[in-house]
Amino acid sequence: MSIRYGAPHGAPQRYPSQASQYRPSPAPQQRPVSTQYGAAPGGYYGQQAYGAPGGPPPGADPQLWQWFSAVDTDRSGAISVTELQAALVNGNWTKFDLDTVKMLMSIFDTDRSGTIGFNEFAGLWKYIQDWQNVFRHFDRDRSGSIDGAELAEALRSFGYNLSPTLLSLLEQKYASGPSDRYGPPPGITFDRFVRACVVVKTLTEAFQRVDTDRDGWVQMNYEQFMQIILSAP
Repeated sequence: MSIRYGAPHGAPQRYPSQASQYRPSPAPQQRPVSTQYGAAPGGYYGQQAYGAPGGPPPGADPQLWQWFSAVDTDRSGAISVTELQAALVNGNWTKFDLDTVKMLMSIFDTDRSGTIGFNEFAGLWKYIQDWQNVFRHFDRDRSGSIDGAELAEALRSFGYNLSPTLLSLLEQKYASGPSDRYGPPPGITFDRFVRACVVVKTLTEAFQRVDTDRDGWVQMNYEQFMQIILSAP
């Protein structure tokens, strides 16, 4: 089963800005709005999904259980990193970046089992749907990817007013391929867009925790700096 994300489809939903610009006051957490978007998951040509051992838990959404079972290809009752990556593709049919898949696993593997159970999968599924709506809103030219201007607009709406230098670094780091020295950087696919936004949010919040007087300046030692960088998704 492959679930396609980031394909242009229909009119975008407006995404309300909820995160505040980094300033001398704590920023509330940003949460994407909830709107289903993207190709309906059901496997290639609507193939039938087989149930995981034991059947769905009481009260489970039958459709969501079917999707979970289709992703759980080894019928273990849980989804591994490999299974999740195999199931998720971008709008251009490329697989999700492995680092993005690992980030999603780290967020939703709440029991730290190394796999995703059904209840964890339900949270992951909604999270991806929410980000789908955000991606679709800012993909103004319906290209299926996010360019530098669209990335800047998205981050501004989340409250992160980055300098042109930082935006250029982000665009180059998360672009879907190497840059052509004679042309603009390639676009950022859905999976990399999510990771870029999460990284900016994570690093900003880590900086805010150290910047106790909220003046935009910090003093830290090498150990603290490395902990912040290496803790980023």
